Amino acid sequence: MSDTHLTEADVRRLLDPAHLCAALESAFRDRYPSISLPPRTHAELAHGIFVAMSCYDGAAGTLGMKLVLVRDEAVNQGRGQATAGGSGGLTSGRIQATYLLLDPETAQPSLTIAANYFTDLRTAATSAVATKFLARPDASVLGIFGTGRLARTHLAVLPLIRNFERVLICGRNSSRSSEFVQRISSEHPGLTITAADARTCAAQSDVLCTCTSSPAPLFDGRDLRPGAHLNLVGAFRPQTREVDTYTIQRSRVLVDTYVAAATEVGELLIPLQEGSITRDHIAADLHELVSGKKQGRRSPEEITIFKSVGCALEDLVAAELLLAAHPA
Repeated sequence: MSDTHLTEADVRRLLDPAHLCAALESAFRDRYPSISLPPRTHAELAHGIFVAMSCYDGAAGTLGMKLVLVRDEAVNQGRGQATAGGSGGLTSGRIQATYLLLDPETAQPSLTIAANYFTDLRTAATSAVATKFLARPDASVLGIFGTGRLARTHLAVLPLIRNFERVLICGRNSSRSSEFVQRISSEHPGLTITAADARTCAAQSDVLCTCTSSPAPLFDGRDLRPGAHLNLVGAFRPQTREVDTYTIQRSRVLVDTYVAAATEVGELLIPLQEGSITRDHIAADLHELVSGKKQGRRSPEEITIFKSVGCALEDLVAAELLLAAHPA
């Protein structure tokens, strides 16, 4: 196949959230044990960090790599870009990604994908898969920390998994939260969406998604309600975290992959360094959860956490769906 490029608009048109959720669940259950998934590489730049993530599935004959540039917030502000982010100040130009679907025989690109929305959607869809297995069936309140791209996709995808009646939004400040609620409400006419402060969002949410670039905890872990499920998706460096040590201590923690959790997750590495938890505090990875090899939620009152760092299998699955949906 000759190299074809899909734009951000193409991805929005062709990548169906429900199909992506189903494909990701299937992939983590059935394909994950046999794929080649090298650790992702990081290169510290003067203005941010460059990340490369690759995945090969020999059975499917598919090979892909995502290239991501995460700019430091200060650089973006110096360029005068408008802030579109959540509690951590995620800016519209802060993350730029490209995906390459490659011919495994030649390593030549068969499909290149503008991968900003692509990444946001696959992240939210992975959170949805974890939520399907971990959240209480009667969950009715969805809380989201953040008002940026990831917040939008989580708000779009999580209601596919649970019948939420109410959504609480907590941004960097009350005006940002209110502005986001005004913009987004018309897109979700069946949901009551309101702005909330951090304590209210943490205390009243049955499912809580942290979608920020905050380097420090967003709320006091003592405020979480029993039985809550949390999807932590924003932090991806050892020195940053969106929740405090107490939140981790009182929760059953699951991760997308053990390798990333052991090297990149500040939410776990900081409590480990403090001696507040041990390595066996991680109960399972996503493959073990969806395949039934390990137990997820054990009681209605238990607090569960899914820590998502991002797995290259998620990107490969999304790219395969786009390849199938794209006319030859």
